[in-house]
Amino acid sequence: MKRVTTRPTAPSPIGESVPRRDGPTKVTGSATYTVDVELPGMAHAQILRSPYAHARIRSIDAEAARRHPGVVAVVTAQDLPDVNLLYGHAIADHPLIATGKVRFAGEPVVGVIAEDRATAAEALRLIAVDYERLPFVTSVEEALADDAPIIHEEPGEQRSHRGFEEDIERTHPNVCSHSRQAWGDIDAAFEGAHLVVEGEYRYPMCYAYAMEPYTSVASWNEGALTVWSSAQHPYMVRDDLARCFGLPRGAVRVVVPFVGGGYGSKSYTKIEPLTAALALRAGRPVRLALTVDEAILTTRGDAATVRVRSAFDADGHLLGRHGAIHLNTGAYAENSPLVGRKAANRLGGPYRIPALQVDCSTVYTNTGPASSFRGFGAPQVTLAGESQMDEAAELLGLDPLEIRRRNLLDPGERPWPRARGIDADLKADLELAAEALGWDDPLEPGHGRAICMSASDAGSEPITTAMLRVHADGSVTVMVGSTEIGQGSSTVLPQIAAGEMGVPLDSVHLLQSDTGAVSYDRSTGASRTTTLMGLGIQAAASDAREQLVAWARDAVAQNGAPVVEERGGVRVAGTFHDWGSIVRAWFGADAGEVIGRGYLRRSGATAEMPPFWEIGCVGVEVRVDETTGEIDVLTLVTVGDVGAAINPQLVESQDVGAAMMGLGMAIREELVYENGNLLNGNLFDYRVPRTTDVPELRTIVVERGDGVGVYGAKGGGEGSLNPVAAAIANAVYRAAGIRLREAPFTPERVWQALRERDAGR
Repeated sequence: MKRVTTRPTAPSPIGESVPRRDGPTKVTGSATYTVDVELPGMAHAQILRSPYAHARIRSIDAEAARRHPGVVAVVTAQDLPDVNLLYGHAIADHPLIATGKVRFAGEPVVGVIAEDRATAAEALRLIAVDYERLPFVTSVEEALADDAPIIHEEPGEQRSHRGFEEDIERTHPNVCSHSRQAWGDIDAAFEGAHLVVEGEYRYPMCYAYAMEPYTSVASWNEGALTVWSSAQHPYMVRDDLARCFGLPRGAVRVVVPFVGGGYGSKSYTKIEPLTAALALRAGRPVRLALTVDEAILTTRGDAATVRVRSAFDADGHLLGRHGAIHLNTGAYAENSPLVGRKAANRLGGPYRIPALQVDCSTVYTNTGPASSFRGFGAPQVTLAGESQMDEAAELLGLDPLEIRRRNLLDPGERPWPRARGIDADLKADLELAAEALGWDDPLEPGHGRAICMSASDAGSEPITTAMLRVHADGSVTVMVGSTEIGQGSSTVLPQIAAGEMGVPLDSVHLLQSDTGAVSYDRSTGASRTTTLMGLGIQAAASDAREQLVAWARDAVAQNGAPVVEERGGVRVAGTFHDWGSIVRAWFGADAGEVIGRGYLRRSGATAEMPPFWEIGCVGVEVRVDETTGEIDVLTLVTVGDVGAAINPQLVESQDVGAAMMGLGMAIREELVYENGNLLNGNLFDYRVPRTTDVPELRTIVVERGDGVGVYGAKGGGEGSLNPVAAAIANAVYRAAGIRLREAPFTPERVWQALRERDAGR
């Protein structure tokens, strides 16, 4: 790993409590890959799922299952008259269990609760469901046809805080939402263009493939609900549960142990309402643990069809870009309306574009629901935008790096009106990638290089709170609503607290992800935790120190002696007093504590959206086997522009992980539907990168202290995914002279493109 630091000085408040590359990284706690909660009398649930993509439910006969020994209860929608069955973050259109009809193969229809999983599985086979099969659609093109079957006869209720301002426009019965991003005179841009590049690009539907499948445990006690879940956003899950069961938010507690991977796939509500409904009818705690196959059916990323035209002048400057995006969002909205909004924002890329018009529709189909996914709309459109930068460079006789240099936004420049200015030096990042890739070195025949960029408007709403408790022995407890999903928040957040309080890292302990015990955080996603929760902890630490200094004046200083704050305590009349001694002195005993509070909202440094920009800059070198169509990625360079690397090892790991996910989706990964059914929704057939697929990795971590977060930090861990497919497509063109516009670039697709190239010759 290479680190590039251009700040005048290192951020001294963290000091020696930050593990660096040459030292061990402290991890508080250990990861677990299932929600394994044992409660007295807990039963286990299994789900009967629809075998059809689209069908009405005529009747359900579950009497034999109810009488089966060991069965506690059998639950259908008809058994839940006192429950609001619909939930959803952007649009409340998702029933926790099928109500009247099913909209995708794999949708839950009946829940069986039994003493153990095996008994519940046996009882499932005794249930008979009579379906009336309906016409179905699995592609956007089919769903938007005039005679397409209507998937949702009535639109769901729009939620009040879905993450963007405009109304969700329904231009076709199967359109879930529609977003537009526009500025400038788009017609004039194309009329005055020297060159117009246009094309259609396709990005696949993919599964995030976290190690832990969805698991939830629910328990009711005196009208209050407690749910343990593998959720990224416990407070948002709490809100959905409160709506479903008509409870005040204070009566719902959501607890999240360490999660075995998320990548956006565990954002928002998934199986928690169903688990709670089963526990309500069972009259005892219930555990619902999905298999990997079931988890793949639960959520995925949006597939995309992107049609785009880009206008350039004779010197290669972008004049305008016009795009139309269709996202295949599956049977239910989930968070795809916001993904669509972000995709519309991101088609402009990290470039200066005087005029832009992008329309994005998320479209219902009879496939598994799509939602948040690492990159959040950026990978889908970056393939299109960055491919056209290379196409234009070739037609104008420019080097691909040069055309990017001429168009990249400068630091502080706004990508569009009312957006925060870019908080990065994009041109310098580009040069770092070029140097690491050896851009000017000669290449062997059949090899190609490419460098691509993205600047994602990362970071969700800055609505965050934090609490910090300083105890009588000087130790510190940090209480946050952020979730540990493998990204390292349980390490980084204590580091920030230790740095702000001036105490050893071993003295700081973290409580997180329990809505009944810790303070509010809107979400764990969009690479926001280090930046936004870090600011919350910084504010809480400042509040705690301010109180402690006041206590020192009251209980320690004699005769009005001056109190001078120092690292880890105060100095009074030449004597140093640590924080613990001040607490003991003020309470007059070896007891008590001070509580610091930190609040964050759209104000001050975080008033403008997005709170920060996440830069994606990658370079690749590839070799193409023209006999088999196999693409071999030889070298992969990532540039992680994170402002301040509070834990460099974690930054490097997140960048590499993101790039490898991008590599998988570029080369292999794709969920394939046929006749309404998912063909490869299992561990064997869904092909993710293996160790033998890992190329030579060169990681660069850039620290310029230019973020809004603590010590100039900003988010990382997603940006290096976004440009990977585009970089590989461009490198393949330079290696073999074929332009790939549909990911994944499987050997079959590459081989076919090679045959078409040769036929054209």
